[in-house]
Amino acid sequence: MVVGAHVCGTEGDVSDDDAGTPLGGLAPGAGASATGDGLRRRRRRRLGRWGIAVGVLAVGAAGAGWAVYAKLDGNITADEAAAAELARYDKERPTALVRGAQNILLIGSDSRSGDGNARYGRDSGTERSDTTILLHLAADRDSATAVSLPRDLMVDVPGCRRPDGSRTAPVFAQFNYAYEVGGSACSIRTVEKLTGIRLDHHVVVDFQGFKKLVDALDGVEVCLRRPIDDEDAQLKLPAGRVTLDGEQALGYVRARKSLGDGSDTDRMDRQQRFLGALVHKVQSNDVLLNPVKLYPVLDAATSSLTTDPGLASLRGLYDLVRGLRGIPTERVQFLTVPREAYAGDVNRDQLVEPDAERLFTRLRTDEPVAVGAAEEREKPAGGAREPGAGESPAPTFSGNTAAEDICG
Repeated sequence: MVVGAHVCGTEGDVSDDDAGTPLGGLAPGAGASATGDGLRRRRRRRLGRWGIAVGVLAVGAAGAGWAVYAKLDGNITADEAAAAELARYDKERPTALVRGAQNILLIGSDSRSGDGNARYGRDSGTERSDTTILLHLAADRDSATAVSLPRDLMVDVPGCRRPDGSRTAPVFAQFNYAYEVGGSACSIRTVEKLTGIRLDHHVVVDFQGFKKLVDALDGVEVCLRRPIDDEDAQLKLPAGRVTLDGEQALGYVRARKSLGDGSDTDRMDRQQRFLGALVHKVQSNDVLLNPVKLYPVLDAATSSLTTDPGLASLRGLYDLVRGLRGIPTERVQFLTVPREAYAGDVNRDQLVEPDAERLFTRLRTDEPVAVGAAEEREKPAGGAREPGAGESPAPTFSGNTAAEDICG
């Protein structure tokens, strides 16, 4: 707007000096020489016209940009209820130990409510955390570590506020019970009690949001060791490298009993590998640097997103994502919290100690965490080993990185 106003003033000056001069012509007299005043006036006149055009385009682009910003910003739902509940228990929550480090809880909700989600089952009025990942971003933004938390992990769930306002009693139960009875605030308090890590933000995405994101990226490539023909998961795919669309990707990461060995361990491994492939796709296609590619991805990513108020705006998300662009894919790591079969029920999990506490301590203090090579993932679920001579100073946990070949 300022540029346009300045240019209009210039054009008015030129018109006063050159009244009656044909467009593009020269007034007779001294100004006709290449070094005379006429050439300077002609340049001013042309610059003025170009300036007005640029000013109009700039105003139009700004208007369109604001419309796009407003749409994307309005897509995001702020989780005000969780913020109020967490504020109620703020004195009980852990203290953040390292300035600049960020810990974010990513929750994949299996809610059947909302547009398009009913096809995945009956809407019972409740929802569970189908997938939960603790994402740690190092203070220097040199690494990102995503830790899967099994939904069947036995944990201490604190007393939480139900959606109807009533409160539950503290209980030792499966981890996904926390989200079912108390939503994101209850999950956050449970994770903080389990790990001692202060969570700075949380993000909840449902089935539709996940599918839209994958489709906006034109699919994500995975590697299948054998063909899949699964009616329940709605998947029929050949072996080898396959690009999954949103619907296929959802079936791939959610299937539990029909793919692999039928365990939650296998399912989480697939989820981690898929997320690694997704990160690789975003970085390799320069999505973050190309507005034409970035807009549909942002639209998809925000349209089914619920976050804490601090992230519930494009500005909040931008500040978070800005620091992630420079992390190399080999420093984007995925692992599952060290766990084993629960002593009271082999169909449930419990933490493996001291491995789990060693992992949580390193995340709390922003110390490096390393993941093992592909062949090391066949170790027991505990997975952590201390370094020996010539090894990294960080203990190594069973996992993978976004840089690994999907067919490796």
